[in-house]
Amino acid sequence: MTADHRTDNEQPELGRMAQEFGDKPLDVRESTHYKHEYVQTFVDKWDELIDWKGRYESEGKFFVDQLRQRNVRSVLDVATGTGFHSVRLLEEGFDTVSADGSAEMLAKAFANGMKYGGHILRVVQADWRWLNRDVHGEYDAIICLGNSFTHLFSERDRRKALAEFYAMLKHDGVLILDQRNYDSILDNGFSSKHQYYYCGEDVVAEPEHMDEGLARFKYTFPDKSEYHLNMFPLRKDYTRRLMHEVGFQHIETYGDFQSTYRDEEPDFFVHIAEKAYREEVDPS
Repeated sequence: MTADHRTDNEQPELGRMAQEFGDKPLDVRESTHYKHEYVQTFVDKWDELIDWKGRYESEGKFFVDQLRQRNVRSVLDVATGTGFHSVRLLEEGFDTVSADGSAEMLAKAFANGMKYGGHILRVVQADWRWLNRDVHGEYDAIICLGNSFTHLFSERDRRKALAEFYAMLKHDGVLILDQRNYDSILDNGFSSKHQYYYCGEDVVAEPEHMDEGLARFKYTFPDKSEYHLNMFPLRKDYTRRLMHEVGFQHIETYGDFQSTYRDEEPDFFVHIAEKAYREEVDPS
């Protein structure tokens, strides 16, 4: 958090144009700081980074198929961003609610819903750590995509958020959560196929600083404007362990939408965690 030390319940003013990292940006390691990072000018450029058409083609029907295989009807998109997956799921017939902690992102998502297909998104501003307070009902599935979970810097916050996700799922519900392949970046250095998630060919997204507690990425756009995000570099097995410890019974992890991969190869991991209780089979 920056020097003004806003409390979690205080919302920064809408329409801010400049990011705030203070004099020591590498020391900014707070779960609530994303509110100061997704300023209006950055949000307005976010779709250049994603490239909706490129993202649609790269992921194909992966998420749609995963949800349909589990007979999902209702979906809570807890990190809707500018609305790409919410719009996609609405087009595919899923009953979808769109949540985000950033008011700027929600406004952009709502506008994108109207732009792409005339969808009226049901949007809710919500902090994951108190999701049940801000969003009502139970869902067949919760999705947390776009590397969003890495905005949580403390293990306490990550456990609290996962517990909130778990509580809002129906008894046979599923959580789909993704992350960058931080293991490879930390251990081998950064490389990216720039093919699956951030498909905008004219936007450069690369780490400016990496350590075990901080991944600071810089985003450079064609007009030479630059923005930064400070994130926590989650390791794959750590994320899976937290999911198990919160209560998820069965977890599958895909690398760039493939079930078979070498750990250093994927740009992104997708974890699919089932809540349904699975009885152990007696091997005898």
